[in-house]
Amino acid sequence: MVDNGIFLIFSLAIAFLFSFAAVPLVRVVAFKIGAVDVPRDQRRMHTKPIPRMGGLAIYLGFLVSYLCFGGILEPKSVGIIAGATVLVILGILDDRKPIRAVVKLGVQLIAALIPVLMGLRVEFVTSINLFSNQANYVLGALSVPITVVWIVGVTNALNLIDGLDGLAGGIASISSFCLMFVSLVFGSPHCAVALAAIAGATIGFLPYNLNPAKIFMGDTGALFLGYMLATLSVDGFFKSYAAITFVIPLLVMGLPLFDTSFAIFRRMLRGEPIMQPDRSHLHHRLIDAGFSQRQAVAIMCTISGLLSLTAIVLITEGWKRTLVMFAVSVLYYCGGLLYIKNKNYEQDFLDNLAKKEGLSNQIEEEREGTSEK
Repeated sequence: MVDNGIFLIFSLAIAFLFSFAAVPLVRVVAFKIGAVDVPRDQRRMHTKPIPRMGGLAIYLGFLVSYLCFGGILEPKSVGIIAGATVLVILGILDDRKPIRAVVKLGVQLIAALIPVLMGLRVEFVTSINLFSNQANYVLGALSVPITVVWIVGVTNALNLIDGLDGLAGGIASISSFCLMFVSLVFGSPHCAVALAAIAGATIGFLPYNLNPAKIFMGDTGALFLGYMLATLSVDGFFKSYAAITFVIPLLVMGLPLFDTSFAIFRRMLRGEPIMQPDRSHLHHRLIDAGFSQRQAVAIMCTISGLLSLTAIVLITEGWKRTLVMFAVSVLYYCGGLLYIKNKNYEQDFLDNLAKKEGLSNQIEEEREGTSEK
């Protein structure tokens, strides 16, 4: 356990330092090759050109750290890194010049198939049929398409939610920390080290990506992080027969998965292509409701954090923990409603203060005028 803890700390620290140091270099390269986001439509939240491709620093930070502390690479691990590299190359090309959605989806399928063909699969699902004595269903040949769908789905979910400064990075950091903790509980130190490297590399990038952002992670980072969280969740949780392990990844990545599912459903109802971008994602709605970028990111990261805490509570025993989690959720919900209804409290206070000061100044002027007379 001590060795695992040391490995986790060093894995996180090396990934953080390497990613943090690499971002300025990646920023220069992005400008050199033209991987720059120039705002041309209302979906963009920024007003000036900002370099993309920041995810390359995250990828390099993870790779260096994992190769140092990941131990002996198994075939599945090699497949995961190979698939991630394919997506990073795709992201770099797309950040430089947009690629058609169909082509991107095809490459994502190839990247997902690489680790699947090397042994990374969801081989069974827990039965939810109350009238059946069968605890689990072996997927057999269906394990391949189901695993591929899961990997591609989570990869795109994180990519689609990357619409505000620091949002995708914040959610990815929270998710990787939670999955790292649960991996240790379930006895998967190899998976935990990889997740620590993901967390460290992402946190190293965030100082440059917080509003106002100096660089975007772009598709290079969003595709890489989504892919890694998806594959590591299969490797760490979908291989156990415990029913709760199937719920944990769904909870941890619940926010991007919900936003993506709702976007697909919304576009289908409107008769629009499901791959066509729009301005109706949750973060867009928060901005339209009057929140700043930082406030919207804080709200969504808090929701993601609560879902992750819920996942952690589920693996512990005792009604006290569940009760505390429920109380915290209710408190956050009530506090959120209070804040939404009074989000202009600061401006209201300043306006009232200005009125009072103006009135007092007016009275003072009238007194001075009377005394002069």
